[in-house]
Amino acid sequence: MKYNRRDFLKISYSASMGLMIGVALPVKNRLLGENLVQETFDPNIWISIQSNNIINIVTAKSEMGQHIRTTIPMIVAEELNADWSKVKVKQADTHPDKYGSQSTGGSGSVRRSYTRLRKAGATAKEMLIKAAATKWDVPSEECKAQLSKVIHSKSKKSIKYGDLISLASKLEPPVDPVLKDEKDFTIIGNSVPGLDTNSRVNGSAIFGLDVRLSNMLYATVLKCQTFGGTVKSFNAKKAKKINGVEDVFEVENGIAVVATNTWAAIKGQRALDVKWNHGDFFSWDSKKIKKMMEDKSEDNAVVAIEVGDTNNLKTDISIESQYEVSFTSHSPMEPMNCVAHVKRDSAELWVPTQSPQRIQSSIADKLGLDVEKVKVNVTLMGGGFGRRLFSDYIPDAVEVSKKVKKPVKLLWTREDDMQHDFYRPASLHKLKGSLSGKNLISWKHRIISPSISGQRSPERFKNGQLDRSAVNGANNLPYDISNILVDYIMSNTEVPVGWWRSVYNSQNAFANEVFMDELAHKAGVDALEFRMKMLNNSPRHKEVLKLAADKAGWGKKLPNGQGMGLALHESFGSWSAQVATVTVSKDGNISVDEIIASVDCGTVINPDGVKAQMEGSIVYGLTSTLKGEITIDKGAVAQTNFHEFELLQIDEMPKVEIHIVPSTEPPGGAGEPGLPPVAPAVANAIFNATGKRVRKLPIRPKDLKV
Repeated sequence: MKYNRRDFLKISYSASMGLMIGVALPVKNRLLGENLVQETFDPNIWISIQSNNIINIVTAKSEMGQHIRTTIPMIVAEELNADWSKVKVKQADTHPDKYGSQSTGGSGSVRRSYTRLRKAGATAKEMLIKAAATKWDVPSEECKAQLSKVIHSKSKKSIKYGDLISLASKLEPPVDPVLKDEKDFTIIGNSVPGLDTNSRVNGSAIFGLDVRLSNMLYATVLKCQTFGGTVKSFNAKKAKKINGVEDVFEVENGIAVVATNTWAAIKGQRALDVKWNHGDFFSWDSKKIKKMMEDKSEDNAVVAIEVGDTNNLKTDISIESQYEVSFTSHSPMEPMNCVAHVKRDSAELWVPTQSPQRIQSSIADKLGLDVEKVKVNVTLMGGGFGRRLFSDYIPDAVEVSKKVKKPVKLLWTREDDMQHDFYRPASLHKLKGSLSGKNLISWKHRIISPSISGQRSPERFKNGQLDRSAVNGANNLPYDISNILVDYIMSNTEVPVGWWRSVYNSQNAFANEVFMDELAHKAGVDALEFRMKMLNNSPRHKEVLKLAADKAGWGKKLPNGQGMGLALHESFGSWSAQVATVTVSKDGNISVDEIIASVDCGTVINPDGVKAQMEGSIVYGLTSTLKGEITIDKGAVAQTNFHEFELLQIDEMPKVEIHIVPSTEPPGGAGEPGLPPVAPAVANAIFNATGKRVRKLPIRPKDLKV
């Protein structure tokens, strides 16, 4: 049967009226023939190969600038022997268990799925080879896959993957597909253009704030600035007078303003007259929090690691130091937002999120729906850094949409975003080290800090259990020290704390590596040499440290006022070392001139992606080292926007070099390991430039004045 355009439209209309009986199959076949739709080969949940040879590879992780929507397809395409120019990426649908965990965090997207993704590609490749061998009636062993084709080695015949999909679809997948030898990789280990790059450049990429739905309204929610505060009463008279404001009403977390456009919603929020119940935390500020932590430092601590005896030692010298790290904000460039459309028996959301499954299940519970009735579309996001692992703003969007019976875009202003974050915990660190001659023989590190896990799940720690995440980077020192004690004291307040890029590693590495420099100086030993002689049992630490030091020219003579410092840290399955060169003026102004960084993250999928991640970590780490600080006043965050919470400016960015250690070890993380060494490397460089020790972050010029 042959259909013209008019006939096709008639059939389409009939289909919409439920009268498609008997015509669905021939229409599909006809459309396939005309290339209006594509037949596909879907060997598993990760791969779909079309008859036109386009390969769609699914990623079940969220893209927030870490190149995961390119890196995951590279892994699959490598084992599939795909023509990279024909590869496209597709975001996975949110599903309770189809893809395993869809959360994106902990620098784990590649290292936790590397082998599984390789097997997915290898499975499809073996099925396509078998299909071609069957078609040609030759042994599979005589066939190989290359650039999305199967080639018969003897006759040199070849056939495209797209021409094999019907036959391949009928085959059983292999139980244990053979993986490539890494020496044969042609995609993994090479820098390739990002699959999303063009859409980002031309503006077609869809971030959360780009989502537009028909008949959509816009909303903001005003929350009490004081942590733990609630609404006492409010007057919406002024807000409702603003052109575009449709409604104002109370929701669980504050007061919603609903409008026909973004600006009207924001103006309406600012016009609200509200009286708050501030609660007991209104009397707290940063000084009171610090004093509480100081007082708690004398309490009984929970031991994280204890080796040898740190108390009854004969030592030549013992030194003690205390380090302090402030709260800091995530402040992604794209503030929190969500589009929600709640219907009678279903809900659909469009969210830039790191935890879509958590949103899906929690909203299903909130609305009393089966989980499959809640669809969560994951958009691109303008930064995450751990903030979007939390979904505190999602219920507001759902509640508003349900009430107004329309799709609603909930958005936060920058002020909302900064004052209602889940902040990197502040912390105090009390360290004591002992030397025998020039050798470090004991190390004690007490950490006093709020617990992210303890705040979210206090019942887990009611009997004094250790929050192991809070000692990350402190309980796994690489150095050969005979006597070690690391312990922890929880010090929670109402200030909400959360996962932040590298989490507790950023605080603990700062204390570790600055104190290590203090010990080296006291022993009269070069900081590099002091570390290297204690790394004989940690070859990957040793190699990455040596690489950074060599590339930086460690030990070279520098002019007055300039200094060089180094630091080393392991986190998220990777190792990084950094050497910072700084210049400090007499009035204490700091210029970070250069950072030479090395990283060993095992097998590298996309070198450009790793370098970009390291560079991003260094920028982020430098901001928290030199500027970004959150302080508490009257139970609330004192900072409201970037004029008070300063970021590193473009003219303050140092020259950065990234050097990757070649490795065939399994992949490690890349998104976070580059951050922890930044602050201690800069602090140690400042000491070598000025003789002044830095023991508090962020570093302020007033503390360095001559």
